[in-house]
Amino acid sequence: MLDLLRTAKFVWLMTLMALTALLAGCGGSSGPDATTETAAGTGEVLVALTDAEGDFITYAVDVQSITLTKANGTVVETLPNAARIDFAQYVNLTELFTAAQVPNGAYVAGAITLDYTNADVQVEVSNMAEPVIVTDDVGSPLTTYTLDIQLEDNRPLVVAPGRPALLTIDFDLEASHRVDTSTAPATVIAAPFLVADLEPVDEKDLRVRGPLVAVDVDESQYTVRLRPWYRRLGDFGRVRVQIENETEFDINGDSFMGTDGLEALDRLGAGTPTVALGTLDVANREFTASQVLAGDSVGGERYDAVFGNVIARSGDVLTVRGATVVPRSGSVIFNDDVEIQLGADTFVRKPGEPGVDQGIAAISVGQRVAVLGELTSDPALPGLTMDATDGRVRLRYTRLSGSANSVVPGQLNMELLAVDRRRVSLFDFAGTGTDSTVDADPLDYEVSTGALGMDSVLPDTPVSVRGFVSPFGLAPPDFEGRSVIDVAVARARLGVGWGETGTTAPFLMADPTGLVIDLDNSDLGERHFIRIGDVVLDLMDLPASPTIVGNDDGRRRFAILQDRRVQVFRDFERFVGTLNGLLDGSTVARSLHARGAYDTAANTVTATVIGVHIQTGE
Repeated sequence: MLDLLRTAKFVWLMTLMALTALLAGCGGSSGPDATTETAAGTGEVLVALTDAEGDFITYAVDVQSITLTKANGTVVETLPNAARIDFAQYVNLTELFTAAQVPNGAYVAGAITLDYTNADVQVEVSNMAEPVIVTDDVGSPLTTYTLDIQLEDNRPLVVAPGRPALLTIDFDLEASHRVDTSTAPATVIAAPFLVADLEPVDEKDLRVRGPLVAVDVDESQYTVRLRPWYRRLGDFGRVRVQIENETEFDINGDSFMGTDGLEALDRLGAGTPTVALGTLDVANREFTASQVLAGDSVGGERYDAVFGNVIARSGDVLTVRGATVVPRSGSVIFNDDVEIQLGADTFVRKPGEPGVDQGIAAISVGQRVAVLGELTSDPALPGLTMDATDGRVRLRYTRLSGSANSVVPGQLNMELLAVDRRRVSLFDFAGTGTDSTVDADPLDYEVSTGALGMDSVLPDTPVSVRGFVSPFGLAPPDFEGRSVIDVAVARARLGVGWGETGTTAPFLMADPTGLVIDLDNSDLGERHFIRIGDVVLDLMDLPASPTIVGNDDGRRRFAILQDRRVQVFRDFERFVGTLNGLLDGSTVARSLHARGAYDTAANTVTATVIGVHIQTGE
């Protein structure tokens, strides 16, 4: 087997954020189902799912069970039904998954069960998505996999009426995955890794999806019956959505703001499909929507839907890569390429400009899009086509990653390495410029930054930019930046693997002052890098092995995986002490992953997340 992930890219795959007692339902004026009854002696547990960036193009599996366990051994199921989720689609957001009433008390452990029987897992091979077989570590196809989570003894999850609690479960499959591309199809050897804590480590936009239950205009809120991913049936609990004056509504293709949108939603009545994007106020346990889609503006209702990135444009025909396809009937699928026909009547929307038709020229190469139209070929087959001549397109925030070439007020020039996790070599930038001599150049991609603060971004440093591609045929600039992140400070990721047999001596130093990996260890495998955005640094090329220290201020969690059981710590010293006790010569370290800020001058990773996978030696 090859101990690698193509081009050594380190993936943070599958985060599960469990949020407890967000709200107790919606009081209001729109019908008898406007409130959620809370049984005596119970509290509400909300579970949300997210993913971090990585090389899996699609990772669709069935979440079969999510349980919590009390100190006395009582086990409580939080998931009413199994549900399919494509975790690879949750890089930039978190989706609320279920809301469950559970008995009050202190919960010290949990577990998640995934069903791979009908999984659709694909990786990128030679610039194309390729299905893989997921196996266990002895080569048997994986069916179901349960991983147990043990919280710190002194920090249980407490569920009580009126006492909101938070539990974050960070599911990182990549930390202990190996990809073998010598087989046909390729094989993924899975040893899933979970860590958990009582507060979220990452902050992302939250998505709430489901049919409308009730509207309360006076309280500026509405309630939905939760249905995660693109489920058409089922009841995964209730949640309230707050709106503000700035909340944008897209209802049956019409635009509204604030209360006007809420009143329009109320007129549609219970059962109307809705999708809300927004943020969770952790302190107040309140979800507020920045954007709401409802009625036939929700993909898969009146229109078929395609979500992905434009990799090429020829006239009025788009090629969309990495597409999630939501047909009006049938199951949601992944189809790597979709050809989409635009027309003069295609309505194009952009966040922040409600009701304005941007015109089809606004859609250029690289842009992330949500397209509503009519599928004109079999969605299960390659070469999928869609007619959107009478349809709608929503421009979505697009994320670039690469390294800075030059920075001047109002403009960043960068070497572009990836667009929304897809390699830049996939994109054909022909036609993006005002003439062919100024088509977008990925080696010197021009980003307009306006008044954004750029003091921390220096030439030759990795950067991530979020915003919108410039209209087709009107570059330069090539991109309208809305935010720029120095990812060396925010999102460095370190990954090390010790091959199939592991090692009994992974560290030169392992004490409360930090962990230092022994790079001269003969058991070291092919994975030993720090990834900053899409820039990969080989640890062997650094002047010395970096020191990994735990973040001592703010959010953090450190974990040890052994025998499908994860122990979780917030205290770095306790984590290191437990790790040293387990590495007693009878166990081996298989892999280590960490995420945090990398200080190049000090050669130090200050980690908010650390995970070590160990197992009994042979």
